[in-house]
Amino acid sequence: MTSDSGGPVDLASLPKAEFAFPGPLRDALVAAILDGRKTATTGLIAEYEHEGEPLPKVGERSVVVDSADRPAAVIEVTGVRVVALGEVDTAHAVDEGEGCTTVAQWRAAHEKFWRSQEMRSALGDATFTVDDTTPVVLERFRVITDLRTA
Repeated sequence: MTSDSGGPVDLASLPKAEFAFPGPLRDALVAAILDGRKTATTGLIAEYEHEGEPLPKVGERSVVVDSADRPAAVIEVTGVRVVALGEVDTAHAVDEGEGCTTVAQWRAAHEKFWRSQEMRSALGDATFTVDDTTPVVLERFRVITDLRTA
């Protein structure tokens, strides 16, 4: 298997990129990545801190997995910014590929997810919430290998 640059891709050496929780939302996000609609994502600093994970860095690669934990694509980080939730711009919201055309639409969908029982359980905080000052990680990426065709 090779990347778009022609070099070999060793999937076992790459970390997993898991979008949302397993289920219909994850599978919709993976489909959006594979068809090119999704080129950005947003994570909570609180998630990185809770998991003890470092923030993404430009050039890092990871394997996108679907709800069945099957590899779907290899992506490469092309940009990372940490901002307050209230500073997310329209370009980022649109590039998340979820059909939002305004920051308000994007924010409503993300707040619903971040305030969900599933997210609160994952963070170990039954009262977790977000507001304009919540720090988030805005990540941009590109697909370098579509594993469906590799």
